[in-house]
Amino acid sequence: MNESTTTAIAYGLVNKISAERNVLAFDLGGSNVNITVLKIEEDDFKATSIASSIHLGGDDFVNRMVEYFVRDFKRKYNKDLQDSKRGLRQLRNACEFAKLTLSSSCQASIEIDSLHEDIDFYWTITRECCEELNADLFRSTIEPIEKALRDAKIDKASVHEIVLVGGSTRIPKVQQILQDFFNGKQLNRSMELDEAVAYGAAVLSGDKSEEVKDLLLMDVVPHSLASKI
Repeated sequence: MNESTTTAIAYGLVNKISAERNVLAFDLGGSNVNITVLKIEEDDFKATSIASSIHLGGDDFVNRMVEYFVRDFKRKYNKDLQDSKRGLRQLRNACEFAKLTLSSSCQASIEIDSLHEDIDFYWTITRECCEELNADLFRSTIEPIEKALRDAKIDKASVHEIVLVGGSTRIPKVQQILQDFFNGKQLNRSMELDEAVAYGAAVLSGDKSEEVKDLLLMDVVPHSLASKI
């Protein structure tokens, strides 16, 4: 069972949903994005569609920043950071930290002593610059959502809740794109982003307990199956 499904289950159990609701769980992690559309009514959980992309995640956003600074370093110093594994590793770690900082601040500093050939590298990157570097990637987060909605045979207006999970959903631009796509619908961040998946999985593993003994889950296959007749 994928992480977005367990997240949606956790949301349904925590909020004790009684009326039928269509819940879309959006999980954007380091290396992929997973979408689950779940129909929830009391203890019945039916996953109506799952979509994913293994080529989109927080690591890709960091890669864009690394590429940007490698180009900038070469332009300034006529030195190629690609020649230094150590320098690239240091730069990547700094960009990862900058990405996290930019989720809550408008700018972040890159400060690396002796990055390459005794050259110190100090730079400031703004949130706006990061958004420009990743504009196409941020927009592409909508594609698996559209596929999930098509497979579930519902339109976006029929989605009652959008539940976010995964560290990269903290990125303000990602949240803005999602909210714009769903015509201003409020995004639900009530679940602890990094704990929601573990919570849902823990609940399912305790299926003999009184609290969840009546829970009915119907999952779907995340990929198309082909059969030869």
